[in-house]
Amino acid sequence: MNSMDVIDVSDRDYVASLARGLEVISAFTKSRPKMTLSDIARSTGMTRATVRRLLLTLVREGYADKDDKLFYLKPKVLKLGYSAVSSMSMLDVIQPVMNELADTLKESVFAAVLAGDDVFYVARATSERLINVGITVGKRSPAFAVSTGRILLAAEPEDVREDYLERVKLEKLTPNTVTSKVKLRALIEEARVLNYSIVDQELEVGLGAISVPIRNSEGKVIAALNVCCPSSRTTIQDMQKQILPEMMAASQKITAGL
Repeated sequence: MNSMDVIDVSDRDYVASLARGLEVISAFTKSRPKMTLSDIARSTGMTRATVRRLLLTLVREGYADKDDKLFYLKPKVLKLGYSAVSSMSMLDVIQPVMNELADTLKESVFAAVLAGDDVFYVARATSERLINVGITVGKRSPAFAVSTGRILLAAEPEDVREDYLERVKLEKLTPNTVTSKVKLRALIEEARVLNYSIVDQELEVGLGAISVPIRNSEGKVIAALNVCCPSSRTTIQDMQKQILPEMMAASQKITAGL
């Protein structure tokens, strides 16, 4: 990138209303799909009057709707994410490596990024098996319950992680879901130290998953590489001994191509 490509955003160029609108959109999560005006004001730290104007604008443009006192996002908002995903050159590098990994492991492979309190799946590769894990591009999952979330949260600055842990509501999605913030904090730290994360049936009964970070050429984590395995055919030990080395090699190959 040369000097002509660098964007220097001055205060004069900064559009505060756009920034606040994006913050309102980001306030909605899987655990909080519908919120009152007051809920959003508390979550964003904006005044009720400001939030009301932004919400009504989103409703008018078709990105949100209102049910009595509750506001919620409409499917049109996903177009924002798909537009970003389709323009990400990193997918040109990630996808072929993921396809190769899925062929090698005979398992479903995914790539995800952090989107608020959720992970957002940006790429998918399926194996030759008749039954593959039903996660699609564009799907969101709560970051606390998935290995991709723990890898991506581990890469965030400490203050960002602590802010997340302070506000997140840990819902028991399966009997295995971690609902202790103390334990979740320890698991995120473990993911940071080990450079991988394994989750055993915390999002869905019968499904285990392992994730490793994807780094750019400067060493910054830009996504998480994920393999999902039905627990009936793959143990935690199998993931560590057989799948993890292949994933680490794939992640390094992606980094080399970025």
